Amino acid sequence: MKEKIYGLVKKNLKWILLFILIILFIEVTIRVYGTDVMKRDVIGYKLISNLISDKITPVTIIITQFGSALLLIILTVVLAIIIKDKKISFSIFLNLILVGLINQILKHIVQRPRPTEYRIIDEKGYSFPSGHSMASVAFYGFLIYLIYKKVKNPKLKWIFILLLSILIILIGSSRIYLGVHYTSDVLAGFFVSTSYLLVYTSIIDDYIGTNKLKIDKEKNK
Repeated sequence: MKEKIYGLVKKNLKWILLFILIILFIEVTIRVYGTDVMKRDVIGYKLISNLISDKITPVTIIITQFGSALLLIILTVVLAIIIKDKKISFSIFLNLILVGLINQILKHIVQRPRPTEYRIIDEKGYSFPSGHSMASVAFYGFLIYLIYKKVKNPKLKWIFILLLSILIILIGSSRIYLGVHYTSDVLAGFFVSTSYLLVYTSIIDDYIGTNKLKIDKEKNK
């Protein structure tokens, strides 16, 4: 019985995770509607603000640019030139467009003003959810997915996955550090973008051939 339950959970782990992430996003969104500043916003900022210094701030400004629309568009173009498989190139481009649209729709639904008290840089537009956080999870998260599926060298694969995962976390943290987002904005961005990515990769699997790789592996067992 335990083995059946374990097998069922393992088989549907992606969808269980998707359900949990959606619930977390809804919970944060409801709380944001109820109050301008949440307790977790204050706690998150206090933890990160302890790191603020003249040496770290320039580095943080550079890190945050890795989640900007301009740089992600440039990286998408570069990858389109480098990657020979045009289906993968198109899927990277489409991924960036879709997550950008979703972010703008959510921002205009919630219409949460940005924090103003501790800003280090200037930003325009609504605050919730964080566009940089959503874009970084979708863009670099999709690269992680492709690397996991396509790169055969185990050491190289996990080095790239680790570095990109750290980059995603740093980009989200940089938005709080720079005072342009609340902690809940960043968390909501992570939750909704990871949810989106789980659905997107499931849909795009057959198109880019990653699903075929899974089938081939199962046949060779």
